[in-house]
Amino acid sequence: MRWNDMRISALGGTICSIWASISLGDVLQTALTAAVGTLVSFVTSRLLANLGKRKR
Repeated sequence: MRWNDMRISALGGTICSIWASISLGDVLQTALTAAVGTLVSFVTSRLLANLGKRKR
């Protein structure tokens, strides 16, 4: 086996073991958490920008 073949095999095995341990529920929960975090960040930045304009 060449060095590249060994690296590809190790990478493939790692991806397969990770893939088997991740469920659809975990992916959906992560996506929902990211969406809520994005929304909260956006709303907070808008509120702070509006507060900054009012003080001027």
